[in-house]
Amino acid sequence: MKPLNRTMSTNSSPNPSLNNSSPNNGIRGRVVVSWTGGKDGALSFYKAVQAGYQVSHLLHFKNARKQGSHDINPHLLTFQAAALGVGMIQRDFLSYEEEFKRVVGDLRKQGARIDGAVFGHIETHKNLVDRICRDMDLELLMPLWNRDSNQIIAELIEAGFEVMVSSVKADLLGPEWLGRKIDRDFAGDLRRHDRAIDPCGENGEFHTFVTDGPLFKNRLKIAGSRTVLREGYWFLDVSEFESIEK
Repeated sequence: MKPLNRTMSTNSSPNPSLNNSSPNNGIRGRVVVSWTGGKDGALSFYKAVQAGYQVSHLLHFKNARKQGSHDINPHLLTFQAAALGVGMIQRDFLSYEEEFKRVVGDLRKQGARIDGAVFGHIETHKNLVDRICRDMDLELLMPLWNRDSNQIIAELIEAGFEVMVSSVKADLLGPEWLGRKIDRDFAGDLRRHDRAIDPCGENGEFHTFVTDGPLFKNRLKIAGSRTVLREGYWFLDVSEFESIEK
């Protein structure tokens, strides 16, 4: 199994099933994945599965107070969950932390075993997810933490993910970047446009949506969309899509 950047929350009691493959089912633990539909969460999902974890649910949270730069057609997220063969929970939040804890608590009350949580963060929000996992007695899995952005993009492409740009910060990138595939030319083109932009968009320069990947049963094809300018971001507003059997 490939190595995974992971930490145990300090209040968690040792659990052999999280550290070694179970002789009964080969599963290291059952986890939820924080999900926006983009590349970092998808690659983290993939790496967690490679390391022997079983994903039970994708958790997508939307700020109830405003539309954010991650916002995407919820039907597209449902497609991703179905293509991956896992459950999807979508919730609005006033406090991301409290809603995340509430969802995990509700799943456990319903009898689900949730051993850990997977996050796609590279350089931000670690204090927040540390606290969530500590308070909920979850193993924290952050496969991309402190990884080089160029290496992440290369690994994403090599693994066979299909990813498109779904939103861009309007003062940095124009609407012509919307729908652009994250391919081997992407990082170079981005660098020639503005060397200050992180290749993974880690500073909010752009966001992405995954249309296919190595664990997807079907791929998504965009059939209808329009560009929208909202709160300083250009968005690709997808209205129609098709599910293509692989």
